Amino acid sequence: MSTKSTNPSDVQLPDTAVAVDLGEQSVGSALRDYGIRLRSGDLGALPAILGLVVLGLLFTVLRPETFLSNQNIANLLVQALPVTILAMGLVFVLLLGEIDLAAGVTGGVSAAVLATLLSEQNQPWYVATLAGLGTGLLIGLVTGWLVAVLGIPSFVVTLAFFLGLQGISLRLVGEGGTVPVNDEVIVALANKNLPLIAGWVLAWVCVVGYSAAGLIGWYRKRARGLARPPLPLVVARVVVVSLLILGGTSLLSQDRARSPVVFLGGIPWGVLLVAVLLIVCTFVLGRTAYGRHIYAVGGNSEAARRAGINVTSLRISVFVISSTIAAISGIVAASRLNSATPDAGTRTELLLAVGAAVIGGTSLFGGKGKARDAVLGGLVIAVIANGLGLLGAKAYAQFLITGGFLLLAASVDALARRRRSATGR
Repeated sequence: MSTKSTNPSDVQLPDTAVAVDLGEQSVGSALRDYGIRLRSGDLGALPAILGLVVLGLLFTVLRPETFLSNQNIANLLVQALPVTILAMGLVFVLLLGEIDLAAGVTGGVSAAVLATLLSEQNQPWYVATLAGLGTGLLIGLVTGWLVAVLGIPSFVVTLAFFLGLQGISLRLVGEGGTVPVNDEVIVALANKNLPLIAGWVLAWVCVVGYSAAGLIGWYRKRARGLARPPLPLVVARVVVVSLLILGGTSLLSQDRARSPVVFLGGIPWGVLLVAVLLIVCTFVLGRTAYGRHIYAVGGNSEAARRAGINVTSLRISVFVISSTIAAISGIVAASRLNSATPDAGTRTELLLAVGAAVIGGTSLFGGKGKARDAVLGGLVIAVIANGLGLLGAKAYAQFLITGGFLLLAASVDALARRRRSATGR
């Protein structure tokens, strides 16, 4: 009696089982899927983009001669720098459903350390900068340890640091005083521009790099038989982003000086700094195991722990990142003002930064958000402040409208979260 072999190596699989191409979506299918995601509450950055478009059109109609001028656009971008950078660091904390109320004051203390070393100790700019960044890192390390190891709620810990760190600023700067920041490198962050040629070279590098990353990624997915978006949509996204980069570079390269004797043009150094931070943070959150772990812990901390993720060290690390980026924000703010003050970061900086992240699309409940949210939300807040300033509106109107936008964004976030829960997404 003969028997059939049951050895898996003897089984001959058809060639079609070796590599299965999951296929490319059609444009219509991709648009239908996007519509389903919107209806299920996954809005992404759409509300912030629509807000920017509406506000831009509104202020263009009301102040057509000034709002879209190259001088005003440059001022708007520089105005948004500190809040945008601060919000970018807060995104990491918010992704875990935590909060860092001391981020603004951390930036102020870091700027005070930098200014003191520059003006009183005559240290070079790089030593002072490293000391300022180290101050932010140390504050984040202590904050994260208290939250993650001792289990004290982040609201309580960071509120205590918000109050305590103000004492350090007062001690370093002096009550009612200021410490000047005159170093050319530090001052250039928020007050100087790249040379025109360097700006255009960087713009084309960004265009080529972004285009190559998008197209090569698509072809790699096709070669491996992976599911992929339709090529026309990938090309359209590349074209839109490239036009925005080149158009912005062209606008900022024009002479913004009111005097014919002086030339004032080029991309501000601070804008380049934000672009670098955006690329780095986007890569960390979207292309590394660390970033995937952040989303996993933010979505379900206990499930992430059971999957082998070190939740404690991860929670500490996000506070370190937030405080270090807050230090960068404080240094940029000091650069813009050419000084460090004892009340830096104690006013509305933190609230505006949290508002920028939420307006941009980051959820207050954790597990949802991207680095780009800080940039989009920061632009929304800067456009509101800039546009109302051009209209001559009172200060109270700016607070009311900005607060209204934040409340609207938080409401959209809560409703979208409820919708996602109802649809199981």
